[in-house]
Amino acid sequence: MSGKLEGKSAIVTGAAQGIGKAIAKRLAEDGAQVTIGDINAEGALAAADEIGQGAIGVACDVSDQASVNAMIEGAARNGAPDILVNNAAIVPFIAWDDVDLDHWRMIIDTNLTSVFMACRKATDMMRAAGRKGTIVNIASNTFFVGTPNMAAYVAAKGGVIGFTRALATEVGKDGINANAISPGLIESDGVKASPHNEAFGFVEMLQAMPGKGQPEHIAAVASFLCSDDAGWMTGQTVNVDAGMVRW
Repeated sequence: MSGKLEGKSAIVTGAAQGIGKAIAKRLAEDGAQVTIGDINAEGALAAADEIGQGAIGVACDVSDQASVNAMIEGAARNGAPDILVNNAAIVPFIAWDDVDLDHWRMIIDTNLTSVFMACRKATDMMRAAGRKGTIVNIASNTFFVGTPNMAAYVAAKGGVIGFTRALATEVGKDGINANAISPGLIESDGVKASPHNEAFGFVEMLQAMPGKGQPEHIAAVASFLCSDDAGWMTGQTVNVDAGMVRW
């Protein structure tokens, strides 16, 4: 690859498999020193070993501030990380009538509050170190289409988009940019093992281009957003879904 991230440290959460793993692999190929954080410690270590190029796997529960802080501090380069990609999420399939407060809180905590906690720690460290850093938050095009059986997830991912816009406003003056990626349905390990795997045919009918989205499609856009090529871009949400959402 290009080496465009040479000398930079990057953190990718939820990267033991799927989209997160593909992003971690691409950033490592681009030259970054990548830390893979995942609640599945064994999976994080295995992913780091497979990716190579100095990648490190660490256990991290993104819903726990102390765990998040330890991961980010451990990945710091001269006082701060350069890149944070918030990818970790729970992707449920649950009918509206079965959504209770416990489910709602679990999804919001893991998919939205976790993004705040990681960004809180990372941007504080970036500013203290005078680092012009980059934040990439993984949202979802379910926010735009209101996908059924995912009420709490859709709400959380909408929150990620809103939070990314607000964060960009808050830290732009410090030279930190923050953007979001909104993937469509992606043929990842998690999706293939869930009821969402049955939706590809329907989703493809709604896309401008045929085919199934792959984790590498998201990784390529993440690579761009983490690079200096996107240095004059912040507060944006990029849909990567073969044109299912067009705006």
